[in-house]
Amino acid sequence: MFADRVLSGMRPTGRMHIGHYHGALKNWIKLQEEYECLFFAADWHALTTHFDESETIADSVWEMFVDWLAAGVDPTRATLFIQSRVPEHAELTLLLGMITPVGWLERVPTYKDQQQRLVDRDLSNFGFLGYPVMMSADILAYRANKVPVGEDQVSHIEVTRELARRFNHIYGREPGFDEKAKGAIKKLGRAKAKRYETMRTAFQEQGDTQALEAARELLEETQNLSLGDRERLFGYLEGSRRVILPEPQPLLTETPRVPGLDGQKMSKSYGNAILMREEPAAVTRKIRTMQTDPARARRSDPGNPEHCPVWPLHQIYSSQETRDWVWKGCTTAGIGCLDCKQPVIDAIIKEQQPMRERAQKYVDDPSLVRNIVADGCERARKLAEETMRDVRDAMGLSYD
Repeated sequence: MFADRVLSGMRPTGRMHIGHYHGALKNWIKLQEEYECLFFAADWHALTTHFDESETIADSVWEMFVDWLAAGVDPTRATLFIQSRVPEHAELTLLLGMITPVGWLERVPTYKDQQQRLVDRDLSNFGFLGYPVMMSADILAYRANKVPVGEDQVSHIEVTRELARRFNHIYGREPGFDEKAKGAIKKLGRAKAKRYETMRTAFQEQGDTQALEAARELLEETQNLSLGDRERLFGYLEGSRRVILPEPQPLLTETPRVPGLDGQKMSKSYGNAILMREEPAAVTRKIRTMQTDPARARRSDPGNPEHCPVWPLHQIYSSQETRDWVWKGCTTAGIGCLDCKQPVIDAIIKEQQPMRERAQKYVDDPSLVRNIVADGCERARKLAEETMRDVRDAMGLSYD
C-alpha cells in the first residue's frame, strides 16, 4: 500500500562522536542505498528536556548536519530536514494527542527511567510526558513503515503502532465504506477482482495469512487504482476500515556500545568522547592517556583485557588477528599498554580521514549545508502535507 520508507532522527547535540557514528550513522548510510530515507534534526524534541537552553539548538543543528554529511549520508539519496521546519509535525502531534490515553504515556519505559536519571532537569512538563506522541507524529506524518532501532527501543515503536491502530479504528470508518470498497474491487478487472475476493474470504474466514499477503501483493502490482481506492482495499482485506496511518515496523539494527575514554557510555556531557572529526593529534592523546586494567601497575604485570576500557574499542576497530595479539600480549605482559592502544589509534584516525575531507567544503561554505536542508525541508513538507490532507479528511476537518 505504501512505499518502503525509512525515517530516523536525532536530537541536536552539536558535534557528533564516534558513538553516534557506529550506533546510528553507519547504519543510515547502508539504509539509504536500499530504501527511501528521511533523516531529521529533532529540535522540538530537544525542548522536552532542555527547554531552558534553546539558544544553543540552532548552532547544534548545523554542526550535526555537517557530521552527518561527513559520515557519508548522501543528500541525493536521503532527505535531510529539520523537524520544526515542517509544521505538520505539530499539527499531527496535537490531533494524535486528542486520542492518546494518559496511561499509555506514563507506562512508556523511558518516562520514569529518564525522570530518575535526569535529576538535574525539570521534567514536570506536558512536553516531556507527551514526547511519545510527537515521536509517533514524526513517523506517521511520512507514513514511514520502517524505523531503525536497537532492540532496547522496540517498545517506543509499539506506542506509534498502537496510536496508528487507534486512529484507524476511530477515523477509518468513512461513510459508505463498503460501497466504495466494492466499487474499487470492480476497477481491478474481472480476474483480479475474483482472486481478491477469494483471498479476502480465505483470510477473514480461515485466518489464512498467506492469502492476506498474496492479496496485498496483488494490490501493490495493480497500477490503475487511486491512492484512496488502494487504501480502502487494503483496509477491506482485514475488516471494514480504511488504513489511513500505516503501522510502522521496527527495523532492528546492531548498535554496538561504544565506550567512552573512561569505560562509561560515550557522551560529551561526561567529557569522555572522541569526536567524529577529531584531529589525529587529539585522538592520539586521548587514547594514549586512557586508563587501563588497574592490575597492570607496572609494565611487567600481566593484565586482563576484559577489565580494560580499551578492549571494547578493539572489538569495534581491530581484526581478530589483532585482538588475539592484544589478548595474549596483555595476559602475559608481553606487550605494554601503549603497544595495545596503538592499533586503535591508527584505526580511528584512518576511519576519520575521509570524514574530515568530506566535511571541509561544508565548513568552508556553510551555505551548502543550508541549501541541502532547505531542499530537504521542502520535500519532507510535501510528503507530510499529503498525509495531513487524509488525516483532516478522515477527522472531518477538511472543510471543503
